[in-house]
Amino acid sequence: MEVLGTEVEPLLMLSSALLVYGLFLLWRLFEQRRNQNCYLIEYACFKPPDYRKLPTNMCGDIILRNKNLGLSELRFLLKVIVNSGIGEETYGPTTVIEGGRQCFVGTLDELFRKTGVSPREIDTLVVNVSMLAPSPSLAAMIVNHYKMREDIKVFNISGMGCSASLISIDLVQHMFKSNRKMKAVVVTSESIAPCWYPGCDKSMLLGNCLFRCGGCSILLTNDYSYRHRAKFILKCLVRTHLGANDEAFNCCMQREDDTGTLGPRILPLREIFLFSVRKYLQKLKGSKDVQAEGTPRVNFKAGVDHFCIHTGGAAVIEGIGRSMGLNQYDLEPAWMTLHRFGNTSAGSLWYVLGYMEGKRRLKKKDRVMMLSFGAGFKCNSCMWEVNRDLENPGVWEDCIDKYPLQDLTNPFMEMYGWIHDEEAIVNYVKEHPEYADIAAKRAPATARSS
Repeated sequence: MEVLGTEVEPLLMLSSALLVYGLFLLWRLFEQRRNQNCYLIEYACFKPPDYRKLPTNMCGDIILRNKNLGLSELRFLLKVIVNSGIGEETYGPTTVIEGGRQCFVGTLDELFRKTGVSPREIDTLVVNVSMLAPSPSLAAMIVNHYKMREDIKVFNISGMGCSASLISIDLVQHMFKSNRKMKAVVVTSESIAPCWYPGCDKSMLLGNCLFRCGGCSILLTNDYSYRHRAKFILKCLVRTHLGANDEAFNCCMQREDDTGTLGPRILPLREIFLFSVRKYLQKLKGSKDVQAEGTPRVNFKAGVDHFCIHTGGAAVIEGIGRSMGLNQYDLEPAWMTLHRFGNTSAGSLWYVLGYMEGKRRLKKKDRVMMLSFGAGFKCNSCMWEVNRDLENPGVWEDCIDKYPLQDLTNPFMEMYGWIHDEEAIVNYVKEHPEYADIAAKRAPATARSS
């Protein structure tokens, strides 16, 4: 019996050790998975000061300063802006660098104030501005302003277009998988001042009409202890890049026109959108032809409560609504954001999300789908789960009660409709001799060449 006891005792010790080790591995696995979640703690959108607003008369004055434009181009621009869905309270740029600094510091100050998180607690900083890449970088400017830690991981992303904020979120969530208890800040904005096109190529004039100033700062973490403070939990994120296709690659490109003037060339938004949506739905369905007869339409609303759509323009919002089977209630946040803030590029999704929160639509366990498109061509989407009931209007605070508007018509046609009347043009030039070039270019190009 003593011999048996002496043999059993080591086995019990070994079994106990293996059990403890197994429990330790399970705890490590649980802890690892628990700290791989991506929690969105807070976000702060940028609301520029009132002196940067672009009412109709100011927009018209800016366009008329371009002496290269003739009647054909002016009529084209009038048609674009009348049908754009953009209102009179959107914002324009100031100087290139100071305008960006105003956005970054304004949103980050608010973010740190609302969360109580110190800039020196941030482990990762991701800044995305597509059309401006100075040296030192914009991310370095933020690090210097807030005196962040020397070991902070910094990423400065450019050239990713209107879908850049979801690309930044994807970068952060991948870092979360290999680093525990991290805090990350994503700063998303666009610099439209360097992209102003002074030429007369219609495909390159679109950007002058459609883009406005805006931006957002977002605080993310994988620290489980913050789960109760989080507004959203990231459930999944899908990125699609169609750059291998020449048609997709060339849809939006910065290049020189025939006169050597640099500007962004943009294909008609409807064509860009329809192409990208076809490809995106093909990927979701595993089908080669989503328009084939009898092909079932994906019922997105079966698993999504709210749709946060990039405000790329009226054609984009309308096209998404038709292709995804969305109703006016689903599209309302995008329409109202386009009217109030315009197309703020990568930052637009967060203004749409802010509208939903301001309208108290977002309830605990609701699912929010973000969908964005960008040059290259990219289509990115993600799903957020609402972690608690939300009702903070943020930048919408002073106007949320007047929305939704039933009539999104802007006064451009009323103020500048005279451009379709030859006699009115002559009278206008008499009153404003500084615009005499308009009268000189009023004949069609074919007539002038003959």
